[in-house]
Amino acid sequence: MSGLALHVRDALSGGDAPIAGTVGAPAAGTVGRALLDELGPVLFASLRRSDQRDKGAQYVRGLIDARGRKTIRNIAAVVGGAGAEQSLHHFVAGSTWDWVPVRQALAQYLARVAPPQAYVVRPMVVPRAGQHLVGVDRRFVPALGQVCNVQQAVGVWAASGDLTCPVNWRLHLPQAWLDNEPRRSRALIPDGVDAETLGDCALEAVLGLPGRWGLPVRPVVLDARDADGLRTVRRLRAARMPVLARIDGGLPLVPAEAAASVPGAGRVSADRLVTAVRENWRPVVWSGHSGGTRAVPVWSLRVRVPAWAGRLVLGPPGEDLLLLAFGGPARGRPVELWLTDLVDLPPAALFRLTRLTHRVERDFERISDRVGIRDFAGRSFDGWHRHITLASAAHAVTALAAGAVVGPCPRQRAG
Repeated sequence: MSGLALHVRDALSGGDAPIAGTVGAPAAGTVGRALLDELGPVLFASLRRSDQRDKGAQYVRGLIDARGRKTIRNIAAVVGGAGAEQSLHHFVAGSTWDWVPVRQALAQYLARVAPPQAYVVRPMVVPRAGQHLVGVDRRFVPALGQVCNVQQAVGVWAASGDLTCPVNWRLHLPQAWLDNEPRRSRALIPDGVDAETLGDCALEAVLGLPGRWGLPVRPVVLDARDADGLRTVRRLRAARMPVLARIDGGLPLVPAEAAASVPGAGRVSADRLVTAVRENWRPVVWSGHSGGTRAVPVWSLRVRVPAWAGRLVLGPPGEDLLLLAFGGPARGRPVELWLTDLVDLPPAALFRLTRLTHRVERDFERISDRVGIRDFAGRSFDGWHRHITLASAAHAVTALAAGAVVGPCPRQRAG
C-alpha cells in the first residue's frame, strides 16, 4: 500500500463516527477574537506595513460580526464607524498587497491545526443584478434552471472530518471580458490573465498547493460528470495528483477483473458494469443526518479506462483505476458513481472521502455565505481576490471558534 493510501486510511480509521458539524451562524465571541488575535499575525506577515496588517484583521472581524450583507459600510460600522469606511475600501480595492501569501499562510496554518484528508473542488456561482462587476456574464446556470447574469469562480477546500475551509480561489473570466480592452482596463485585469474553462480554473487552483505552497499531497475530490471535468482529471493525474472524481454513468470503461461476470467483458459503460456485478455490493455503516446509523451499499471494481474515453486520455494504457458505486435506499441501485486512482484504499475509506463534498456544501451555506464570501460588489479583479481571501480567513476563524462539534453530515442526495 502506498504512503498516501496509508495516511488516508489512518486519517479515516474512525470513519464510522459522524463527520463533525458546524455552526449555524458566525460567532466571534471571546474564542473567536482570541483565534483572530493568534491567526492575524500569521496571515498578514507578508504585509509590510503595520496599518495594513491592522486593516486585514479589522476586515476579517467585520466579516464575522457585521449583520446582513457584508458591504464595506456594514463592515466599517462594527470595526470603526464611518471614518473606517474609506480606508477599508482602499485596503481591499485600491491597495497593492498580494493576496497569494495570505492564502498560503492560511492553508499552512490549517494544515497544522486540522490536517486535510482531501482537497475538495467546489464551483461557486454568484447571481448578479447587472453586468458591470468583474467577470459577470449572462449564461444558463443548470443549478438555477435559468439564464441570468452570474459571476463564476472555483474554490479549493482543505477538508477533513473536523473542519473544511476554502484555501484557494480562481475567478472565471469569460472571453468577452478579456477581449474588451476598455472593460478589462476598468476592472484592472492583469495582462497575463488569459481565458480559462472552469476546469482550467480548478486545475490551477489545485496544483499550487503541494508544489508552491508546501502543503501535503492529498486526494483531489471533484465532480467530473462533463468533458471539462474529465479533462481536469486527466491533467491532475498527469501532474501526479491523486484523484477521486464523480463520473457520469455513460463513461466507457473496461473491467480489469471479474470479467467473466460482465457480459462482453469489453468496453462497457459505468452504469452497465454496476448493473452486471450486483453480487459485489457490500454495506458500509454510516451516520445519517439525524445522528443514527445506516448501512449504505457500496460496490467497487477495478477497471481500465480505454485509451480514448469520451475522446480523452485519462491515464497510461493498461493502468488500473477503481470504479465505485454508492447505493441508495434500494440495494444495488446506484446513486453516485466515482472513479479513482487510489486503488489501495478500501471502498469504505473512499466512501468517507466522497462525503467530504457534502460537508463542504453545508459549511459553505452555514459559514462561508454568512461571512460574505459572495458579497463583494466592487468592480476590480484585485478587489475580488482580496475580499474572498479575507472571507476565507473569516470562515476559518468561525469554524475553529465553534469547535466544529454540532451535528453530523447531511444525508447524501442524488444529482
